[in-house]
Amino acid sequence: MFDLSDTRIGIIGLGYVGLPLAIEFGKQYPTIGFDLKQERIDELGAGQDSTREVTPEELAQAERLEFTSNASDLADCNVYIVTVPTPIDAHKRPDFSFLKNASRTIGGMISAGDVVIYESTVYPGATEEQCIPEIEDVSGLKFNKDFYAGYSPERINPGDKERRVSNIIKVTAGSTPEAGDYVDALYRSIISAGTYRASSLRVAEASKVIENTQRDLNIALINELALICNQMGIDTEEVLEAAGTKWNFLPFRPGLVGGHCIGVDPYYLTHKAQELSYYPEVILAGRRLNDDMGRHISEQVIKLMMQSKIQVSGSRVLLLGLAFKENCPDLRNSRVIDIARELEGYNVLVDVHDPWVDPDNAKDEYGIDLLAVPEPGSYDAVIIAVAHDRFSELGAEALRALCKPDGILYDVKCLLPAAAVDGRL
Repeated sequence: MFDLSDTRIGIIGLGYVGLPLAIEFGKQYPTIGFDLKQERIDELGAGQDSTREVTPEELAQAERLEFTSNASDLADCNVYIVTVPTPIDAHKRPDFSFLKNASRTIGGMISAGDVVIYESTVYPGATEEQCIPEIEDVSGLKFNKDFYAGYSPERINPGDKERRVSNIIKVTAGSTPEAGDYVDALYRSIISAGTYRASSLRVAEASKVIENTQRDLNIALINELALICNQMGIDTEEVLEAAGTKWNFLPFRPGLVGGHCIGVDPYYLTHKAQELSYYPEVILAGRRLNDDMGRHISEQVIKLMMQSKIQVSGSRVLLLGLAFKENCPDLRNSRVIDIARELEGYNVLVDVHDPWVDPDNAKDEYGIDLLAVPEPGSYDAVIIAVAHDRFSELGAEALRALCKPDGILYDVKCLLPAAAVDGRL
């Protein structure tokens, strides 16, 4: 029923997840990468990737890959892979609009015998509850009779040049045993690290959402430790280095928890749990604590300024970094913005500098006009919010030089030695 040699792939969504996947498949199979944004298609067609996840050389290697913003170009595909975002709304509830729209697009062209594979992070059961009905409604086809589904959760780590699609073990699952065999064989053909075959779509969905929930809770624990250490006047990093000498101590560090996964995925799990009348206590407590770290950092900086007799209202503060993580232009769910908004509440004038981030994206996403070049000696406080290599390469002396003579240098990421800064998380 499924023929690997006759596979024609359509990938819906060409962001951080979809593009690297499209390139790997495009080396072996006829592959069409679809994205609604024509400017994205134009840049990829020109051999450029604004996310900086893939190089022009890597794009050129995918000789069987084409790009389009016209959904009708996908009609000849028999495998559709969905890699669209699954964000949360203002009330921290799952937003399935991207998934549903992609499913309806597929429903308009899917044929009998085709397979639809989802990679977007969802709660266990969402593929069958949220996505499949949309395909059935538009196509008139019946699930597991006329078409089939798979789930293979993405494990992309933006900015990571070592862990790539092909060398990360891939979890796979299918809606029937035969579909599962096919989905697993398909991914195994491009994943050198191998695959792990889950028994069902729901098991595969659950495996993804708990990966990031576990990490979120571990960071929340260390963030709470940082709050306690701060109250006791103990340097958190020194404590963690000492504790890290034990063989089974996990090397997590405190900080802002943003991005497209860790700060979002736990809400998909808690949403489903609450639908089943179970109120998750530990997971939501960790989320609240992590979401509050921007306020805590701002209060720390304000306290240090007051101790140095710096007039807070009308002061100037420079935030170094806006991306959600180091050495990456990704702005999705960046919690650095929380620091900026908290400081603005104290009538502080906030500048933001990030050499990795596209200024237009910062303006569109957060209404921030990025500062191209900070002026030395201009700031009452400088906050190292993101551990870009470019900041560490500047060194303590150059970063301190951005401050006024009595200014505060605060290090969220412990990028500099403790003795070189006035405070750190």
